Amino acid sequence: KHHFRFHLPFAHLFSVFGDDWFSLKAEAFARFFGTPVFLVSQTLIVVAWITVNAMGTTKFDVYPFILLNLAFSLQAAYAAPLILLAQTRQADRDRVHAEADAMHREALAQASEQRELFSSAQNVQLIELMQQNTTLTEITKQLSERIEQLTLEIHLKFVGKPT
Repeated sequence: KHHFRFHLPFAHLFSVFGDDWFSLKAEAFARFFGTPVFLVSQTLIVVAWITVNAMGTTKFDVYPFILLNLAFSLQAAYAAPLILLAQTRQADRDRVHAEADAMHREALAQASEQRELFSSAQNVQLIELMQQNTTLTEITKQLSERIEQLTLEIHLKFVGKPT
């Protein structure tokens, strides 16, 4: 969960429909409507229903299969709102994640700007240090030449001849 650290400020936001047991189960059920398991199972049940009733094995729901139509109508009446509920909850989650990602990108941009400003300041300091170093090197060279000249003068005074 460490990779969601930028989403933590939004943890207090709940879905429009809440996060209670019913909402979570309704969303899970709505998501199940689109799975291959549900579609294959429903198809097998409908084929078996029609086969059993069309062959006359039972007189439970004879042609034109009024109960089967009623079951489909009932399923559609519940499926549509459950699917809308699941989509709305997902849209809420997507919005919260998008806001968290936008805040993260903004924080990264600010950090990048700060690093750039710090780097610029360091470059200025480095240039100043290089200029000071160049000046000190020139002064050291001048002092070394002056020391050499003074050494020669002292040597001439005491020894009397140049080396």
